Amino acid sequence: MGIFTRFRDIISSNINAMLDQAEDPEKLIKLMIREMEDTLVELKAACAGVIADRKKTGRRLSEVQERERHWDSRAQLAVRKGRDDLAREALVEKRRFTRMAEGLLVESGEQDELINQYHDDIQQLENKLHTAREKQRMLVHRHARAQNARRAREDIRRAGNHETIAKFEELERRIDRMEAEADLVSYGAGPDLDQAFENLVTDDDIENELTALKSRSDVPDKAQAP
Repeated sequence: MGIFTRFRDIISSNINAMLDQAEDPEKLIKLMIREMEDTLVELKAACAGVIADRKKTGRRLSEVQERERHWDSRAQLAVRKGRDDLAREALVEKRRFTRMAEGLLVESGEQDELINQYHDDIQQLENKLHTAREKQRMLVHRHARAQNARRAREDIRRAGNHETIAKFEELERRIDRMEAEADLVSYGAGPDLDQAFENLVTDDDIENELTALKSRSDVPDKAQAP
């Protein structure tokens, strides 16, 4: 398949329709992008070749036009010197180079048109390639989102099965048992040393307050009674 045939097929293709009908859209868009990239490389290479030819034609045209001016000046010199025979020969050479220049002008014009066409084709293909890459990015994003959703549903399903629930219940029972064992360790133990001293201080405060209360009420203290 020639480069222009492939180019026309690519440009005329409907990416959305092709993807809608594809069994594996991601694989198809990947192949389409690769085909576009390959075609784009060939188009640019072909365009570069025509540009090189156009430069060569331009140089050749300049040379021919220079020879045309040369023989024109020679013909004028021969006429001034009265040498009509030499003037005729110079004009014949001039005409030969004039015709060559005309042909090169036509050729350069055709090359310019072809280069412009290549530029348009390259721009169209780059736009199509950009669209395809955007489609690929969207497909990849949708695929990743679908995978995440599927994994989430699987996790929820696994979390809701009897085996998972039984594991949570067993863990809860183990924690309850550990808490109960910790309560048994401290059960029946007396107050620690700090608490015992604090109780003594509290007892002294209570006795002092009771003595003061009795003094205010003129009630004899049993400890001082005969």
